[in-house]
Amino acid sequence: MEKLTPMMKQYMQIKSNHKDCILFFRLGDFYEMFFDDAIEASRILEIALTGKSCGLEEKAPMCGVPYHSAENYIGRLIKSGLKVAICEQTEDASAAKGLVKRDVVRVITPGTIIEDNFLENSKNNYLMSIFSMQADYDCGISYVDISTGDLFCTGISKHELGEEIGKIQPTEIIFSDDSLKNHIKNSCFGLSIYINEDSHSYFDGSSSATVDCFGEEHIANAGLKGKESVLKSIDGLLSYIIQTQKQSASNISQIHLYSQDDFMKLDGFTRRNLELTQTIRGSSKKGTLLHVLDKTKTCMGSRLLKKWVDEPLVSENKISKRLDMIEELFSDFALRDDMSKELREIYDIERLCAKIAFEKINPKELINLKNSIARIPSIKQLVTESGHKNLMELSGSLDELSDVKRLIEESILDEPSFSSKDGNIIKASFDERVKELRDFSINGANIIKSIEESEKERNGIKSLKIGFNKVFGYYIEITKTNLKDFKLPENYTRKQTLSNCERFITPELKEVEEKIISAQEKIKSLEYEIFVDIRNKVYGEIVRIQNAAKIIASFDVINSLAQVANENNYVKPAISKSGDIDIESGRHPVIETMSKDQCFIPNDTAIDNDKFIGIITGPNMAGKSTYMRQVALICLMAHIGSFVPAQNAKIPLLDRIFTRVGASDDLSQGQSTFMVEMSEVAQILNNASSKSLVILDEIGRGTSTYDGLSLAWAIVEHIHDDIGCKTLFATHYHELTELENEFPGIKNYSVDIQENGEDIVFLRRIIAGGTDKSYGIHVAKLAKLPESVIDKSKEILERLEEKKISDNKSKISSGARASNVKTIQEEKPECSLAHSKEAIHVKEQVSMFDYKKDIMIQNIAKLDIINMTPLDAMNYLYTMQKEAKMLGDD
Repeated sequence: MEKLTPMMKQYMQIKSNHKDCILFFRLGDFYEMFFDDAIEASRILEIALTGKSCGLEEKAPMCGVPYHSAENYIGRLIKSGLKVAICEQTEDASAAKGLVKRDVVRVITPGTIIEDNFLENSKNNYLMSIFSMQADYDCGISYVDISTGDLFCTGISKHELGEEIGKIQPTEIIFSDDSLKNHIKNSCFGLSIYINEDSHSYFDGSSSATVDCFGEEHIANAGLKGKESVLKSIDGLLSYIIQTQKQSASNISQIHLYSQDDFMKLDGFTRRNLELTQTIRGSSKKGTLLHVLDKTKTCMGSRLLKKWVDEPLVSENKISKRLDMIEELFSDFALRDDMSKELREIYDIERLCAKIAFEKINPKELINLKNSIARIPSIKQLVTESGHKNLMELSGSLDELSDVKRLIEESILDEPSFSSKDGNIIKASFDERVKELRDFSINGANIIKSIEESEKERNGIKSLKIGFNKVFGYYIEITKTNLKDFKLPENYTRKQTLSNCERFITPELKEVEEKIISAQEKIKSLEYEIFVDIRNKVYGEIVRIQNAAKIIASFDVINSLAQVANENNYVKPAISKSGDIDIESGRHPVIETMSKDQCFIPNDTAIDNDKFIGIITGPNMAGKSTYMRQVALICLMAHIGSFVPAQNAKIPLLDRIFTRVGASDDLSQGQSTFMVEMSEVAQILNNASSKSLVILDEIGRGTSTYDGLSLAWAIVEHIHDDIGCKTLFATHYHELTELENEFPGIKNYSVDIQENGEDIVFLRRIIAGGTDKSYGIHVAKLAKLPESVIDKSKEILERLEEKKISDNKSKISSGARASNVKTIQEEKPECSLAHSKEAIHVKEQVSMFDYKKDIMIQNIAKLDIINMTPLDAMNYLYTMQKEAKMLGDD
């Protein structure tokens, strides 16, 4: 350290306080990076790595980026999961004595971004804080989007963290202690979230940042009294913002405390399987429910709609309120169209407020705010003239902000400079000082023109001109041709010689120049001072502006949902008091919009409290998964408060929707496809209630036939006997259709198929009754498998079917079920599968049964399995199955 140059010592001192950041060290017109920072940044940013003498024998690795284009480079580093500390010169270099003072003015992290270039307009950028009361499982969580000022908080248990993180999907998480680390990492797996492992210190403050920022009264009014873990999480959140941004997030004006019970709970599997806001493959918005519903006209509305989709309501009153407002717009095309036109002219008011609070708004953006506010009276008038009760109630609390609009309108030029320090911002009519300086600046140009004409006449040189550059200021320029035989006036001083001309200055010209430049500098300084004052006055009304923005966003979302309902022929769902799900001609909202050129086949759904489990059989590709997903999505849309794709719909209030659809593995966590499947099923069986909707597809297909069938059978029984929730269960185990005869709450359904010789046509209709055919070879033929493979499959199938006993509909004996279920319970106790009433006790058998059973065991023991062909093994298996069934009948 002693050998380092003074500048590098300064760098190392600042870097020591920001070891976890890439330090952007300001040197003139560049941000420079050194040592390991330079090596890492040059690789990510793909810029040249050079070296700088630093006092050591070897040069320090160095790279740099121009300060005026630094945003793009910073954005790339942030997207790479890094933090960037911005170190600026904190004193004027010309006035500095020795080394210029420098310090970090801001630390940019994934969760503290406010720059437009780094943010998605239609998505919130949340920073989440988690505080754990180490003595138990209570956690306080809070999260904020500092670009909008929205702060939310709640208290949950550790095992609920995964669902909450999956719903919120923050870009950055800070947490209080290492006991949370594994919970957080497991919850974030597969999500692009920066986990800040060096954030513990932000929770150690002795004073309360929450009290300092909001006051005791606001905390009490927000319902936070006594919620220690929640308050501690907010303390850590605010401390982190203050220390990284070097100022308080003064646009965070309210704390919103919520309970998880306010919303339908959706686990990560369900969100992913239903593709609510991003697709399973590619994580794209296109192809999701959100994409279908999003016809919003403002960024604020788009973000709010996503929040509605992520947080379906469970309150009948709140759902009905949304539905009623949508109905009013749905039935009024003119209002809907006029509303859309007004909303299109509104900028992102929420994020403009953040720029005001962080003192980063420019004059053009202030004009954008003014123009946005100017649309509010028109929106209110449209709603008032419509006479719609619910919409009028919402617009009644919409502040027109006429005083804010008037302030900006009277003070800021309609077409101001982009930068607040470049002048040309303030209207001359707003401030007399600006008027005087601007008049002189305009007159100064006239004075220069007058001097030019005077010098032309005096010297008799018509081509003489007066120019200006930043180096010499104003000068008189005469061509060398005109200088021949020309006697220079005494007050002319030669300043510059060029190839074809000479440039001169005069005392008179310099005097005028000084006055003009002085006026220009004064007016820039004065205009900036006035601009800051106006910005501060607007900031004083920030809560009013934010509240108005929230209402505008609500109008935008309601208008969007009404427009989608109208375009796609949706219907207003009714809340079912009886608890039944009754959907007439339901459709999948996403698939029908993505296949406009094809006719989507609608299906009815009737699930009541008497027949609450539907076993659905039929071939692959016939539409089972689409049908089940559409039922789940229609129910979820109703809870959002949206119209639904159907002719009629009655939907009960559900506490949760669970889906287990499709196959995937998690090899990075050491989990096979089947293990992932069983984990998802365990999540459902351990958390579903009688008010839940469960969608299960092809459970048990990832293991052997008998294991899988036993699992599927026991799962259905457990849901029937111990949970009692509404369930759709698609399966290729045709044996499960026998459950309809054994349990009153189970009903069979199948996908209608039309057979044309050896070909099949999928009719996409769900009909009552099960099926005992899988059509696997037919589907393989549709998939263009080689004809030789298809023919061989048919031959093998015929040979295998010949070995079947004549009655291929005989059921699995209760003894076999008991044996299988016992094994499942021992291997997977958390699934709680061994509750089948018939599987608990096996009837005592007669001595003949024991004798035949012993013979079977002896025969099995004598098998030479190693030398058996697969076909021999299959034939023997069918023979043994036949004997076992006959033994069971005996």
